Amino acid sequence: MQNIFDFFEILFHSDKLIHYGGLVLLLLVVFAETGLFIGFIFPGDALLFTAGILCGTKDLPVNIFLLIVSLILVSILGNLVGFLTGKTLGKRLFTKKETWFFKHRHLETTRVIYDKYGGVSLIAGRFIWIVRTFVPILAGAIDMNFWRFNYYNVVGAVLWVGSLVTGGFLLGREIPESAQNLEFIIAGITIVIMTIVIRGAIKLKKLDKRNKT
Repeated sequence: MQNIFDFFEILFHSDKLIHYGGLVLLLLVVFAETGLFIGFIFPGDALLFTAGILCGTKDLPVNIFLLIVSLILVSILGNLVGFLTGKTLGKRLFTKKETWFFKHRHLETTRVIYDKYGGVSLIAGRFIWIVRTFVPILAGAIDMNFWRFNYYNVVGAVLWVGSLVTGGFLLGREIPESAQNLEFIIAGITIVIMTIVIRGAIKLKKLDKRNKT
């Protein structure tokens, strides 16, 4: 049982995950978050920023360009898998039996965002927890044009990975001590992201109610 607790402690703590599994595990987690139903449980934004910091302090011995390019590629591939999953399941996705990691409300929230912002939601959705996982799946389910999807897929991946990893790298390189305070930095990132998500959710709820009346 202790091994299970240790596993989840590593999985949900960005610095421990990267120290434990290095670049390979980092890439696998980012792929899972952007391509699999269960992926929304992973700390994507904090993970990318942490990877950048550790790369900047040399705690992650990987060239920054290799790190960014490889993360962009797996996030593009992850979204593509999500898109194909949605395309395969189609409308059945909305009647699929709920499980502990798949909830219809996740799709409905994503649908409201997609209806309002269209393809741009694939870019903005990269920065929003849960939506990041379900936007490509929804795009496939509603049969979005494949090439149009991939345009937004690539642009979103470049902006998401590029901004967070580069920001973390510059912080780690200029202030190496930041690696010793990762828990506070990650907590700050999480608070900012959750504030944005909550405010967005409130606005979307108001918008949804307005559309129903």
